[in-house]
Amino acid sequence: MPESGAVPATRVAAADPRVRMRADARHGLLRDGQKELPPTYFYDARGSQLFDEITRLPEYYPTRAEDVLLRRCADDIVRIASARSIAELGAGTATKSRVLLRALSARGPAQYLPLDVDGDTLARTAAELRVEFPSLEVCPLVADMRDDVAARGARHPLLYAFLGSTIGNFDVDEADDLLHRIRLTLRPTDRLLLGVDLIKDEPTLNAAYNDSRGVTAEFNRNVLRVLNRGLDADFDPDAFRHRAFYNVADARIEMHLDAIHPQIVRIPDVGIVRLAAGESIRTEISCKYDRQSATRMLERAGFRMTDWMTAPHPLFALALAEPVA
Repeated sequence: MPESGAVPATRVAAADPRVRMRADARHGLLRDGQKELPPTYFYDARGSQLFDEITRLPEYYPTRAEDVLLRRCADDIVRIASARSIAELGAGTATKSRVLLRALSARGPAQYLPLDVDGDTLARTAAELRVEFPSLEVCPLVADMRDDVAARGARHPLLYAFLGSTIGNFDVDEADDLLHRIRLTLRPTDRLLLGVDLIKDEPTLNAAYNDSRGVTAEFNRNVLRVLNRGLDADFDPDAFRHRAFYNVADARIEMHLDAIHPQIVRIPDVGIVRLAAGESIRTEISCKYDRQSATRMLERAGFRMTDWMTAPHPLFALALAEPVA
């Protein structure tokens, strides 16, 4: 239930969560070869809290690097976009977008449409934002980005923000499909703001996903707790070891849960999952980009990049793009 003072978010039409979760578990865990789960299932209330903690860890540079860029460029971004509203896909606690909301609110009546799969977190976030920005119209939308990405009820021109390098969690085909679906919801005067993590040295990348305090490991194992609760599965999260590494050939981080010993896991209405000692479940990828690969990705989805913003020692980039016919 939402905390006191939180306003429930609007839920858009979507597949039944348990049906979707069972299908994902069946497809990803009963397959031959590499087992995997979608990173969507990290994000219950506990997962959102853990990820918020990750963003403040010294090893995890993306959030700080993106925040520096947003603080430096927010006024220009909102001005170039002529934005009357901001929609944010995967908004969570809206930590990343508050600097944009300040720039937007300074220009007059403003609207914010956060979209996220976790309705409780969205409701709390909306309540906080209504206190922090009394004149801001906050319209939270609960949606799984695999089902719906439309910012319904938005004022135009709209700045559609997809921050935090979340686009990196999708492989090439999935990223192209997601951005294309976003493109189909936008008007010619709207703009897309995309956050991308940049290709860089392996030690920096590996450290960001293997923090010394073990918060990322706990976040990784949370996906098993979500399945236990959602599907009555009997995973033992403590029987899995967190592992993350940079895959140079594919320019991406991969995050895995390795079985410490042989496992037999029962998931009602899904089946029995058997894992050998050392066998892994891949829980996340995080693709890294440079300007050329980001430009190509946007063009495939029907966008034209108009601005590319990086820091003097680039760790992260913001791409501003316009829809093309």
